[in-house]
Amino acid sequence: MATHRDPSETNNPAFPWKQQEKIAIASDHAGYDLKESIIAFLLHSGWQVEDLGPENSDSVDYPDYGIKLAKWVAETKVDRGIVICGTGIGMSIVVNRFPGIRGTLCNDTYTAKLCREHNDSNILILGGRVVGKGLAQEIVRTWLETPFQGGRHQRRLDKINKIDHLIKIKGDI
Repeated sequence: MATHRDPSETNNPAFPWKQQEKIAIASDHAGYDLKESIIAFLLHSGWQVEDLGPENSDSVDYPDYGIKLAKWVAETKVDRGIVICGTGIGMSIVVNRFPGIRGTLCNDTYTAKLCREHNDSNILILGGRVVGKGLAQEIVRTWLETPFQGGRHQRRLDKINKIDHLIKIKGDI
């Protein structure tokens, strides 16, 4: 089930610089509660959010939701994505299989800042059993507000992008 909100509906946005961006979010059962908390935080802050599931905390397989979100980001249906599982490791493995995806597991704001500045991260990965709601909100805020620096970092991303061009996704996943 998708959740939508027009950022112009918010009177006091926390992120005035990038509100035209659309963010997708997904989790497995272990990340469900944190996902719901982050959705509320993002909507309150004026972001457009697409909730890709699950709809409850019943046991699910994390690859199903990681694949869905990675496809949405890779196909530019959304600007960036956030995925959450128990530790973040499973989702990290899944989303980084897709060309063009730069998913980064962050457990602190320092990593969230550098992964945007240096790596132009387009998927934030969190561990629902690792970070609490307050810290997760600060990580999300930092990740969303930090721009890519370009320069020498762009040169490095260009080398990674060459690998992406060699990879072909065969068939329907």
